[in-house]
Amino acid sequence: MRVLDEKDAEMYQVLRLTALTTNPEAFGSTYEREMQFSIEEIKQRMVPSEKRTTLGAFDESNVLIGIVTFIRETSIKMQHKGQIIGLYISAASRGQGVANCLLIEMIELVRKWDGLEQINLTVVSTNLPAKQLYSRLGFKVFGTEAKAIKYENQYYDEKLMVLFL
Repeated sequence: MRVLDEKDAEMYQVLRLTALTTNPEAFGSTYEREMQFSIEEIKQRMVPSEKRTTLGAFDESNVLIGIVTFIRETSIKMQHKGQIIGLYISAASRGQGVANCLLIEMIELVRKWDGLEQINLTVVSTNLPAKQLYSRLGFKVFGTEAKAIKYENQYYDEKLMVLFL
């Protein structure tokens, strides 16, 4: 595992587009939207900072198999918190603890950021494995957003979860 940067943009985009086609109901964005992003746009997003960072997990052949991003709020009144987004593990690598490792690493990384006090995330209510993982790591449900995502005329509720650092 390591922090991804601009040189990882192409492999990140491939895995991100795979995520959006494999589990479209789990993400707010769409394949159609993100396939239009240029590599230059992706590179700009991949520059690590204390406002946004992405971690990647690699297999023994150095293939990117998992990603997760953290985005910190920028408003002066809200910069004490940030959001985990875009967690995805390739289908072939699921069930091996990769998501758990990525999340633990991300939590430890952002815990060091000055003034950061809480991590928020959302998870589709029907995604029981993800909800269980987040709960094991200390995240607590603090609400439900009904009909948070609409995909192919089907609605998905999301659980809102928080981890206080």
